[in-house]
Amino acid sequence: MEHNFDSSMVTEDNLVFGGKRLLEVDNTLPVPVNVPLCFLITSSDVLHAWAVPELGIKIDAIPGRLSHSLTLVRRPGLFYGQCSELCGIAHGFMPIVIKAF
Repeated sequence: MEHNFDSSMVTEDNLVFGGKRLLEVDNTLPVPVNVPLCFLITSSDVLHAWAVPELGIKIDAIPGRLSHSLTLVRRPGLFYGQCSELCGIAHGFMPIVIKAF
C-alpha cells in the first residue's frame, strides 16, 4: 500500500491547548500496528535527516535518490520526529507525526 501526502507544521496561532509547539502537524501519517512497514524517503531540495527516534528511524533524504527504512510499530499512539540536521532556513519547521492505530 502506498501513501503519499503533504504535511505542514501547525502555527502557534492555530495550536490547540496542550499541543506540542513546533512539533504538531496538520496531517499525521497513519500506520497500522504490528505490520512491517517500509518507508521510502527522498528529498526535492537539499539533504535532510528524516528522524522518528521513538521508532528507531533516522535516515537521510537525498535529492534524486530513494532511501528506505524498515520498521514495525508495536503499540498504538503518536510518534513525533523531525528533520535532525541543519538543512536550510526552514530546518526548525519540519516536524513529522506518525499515528499508529
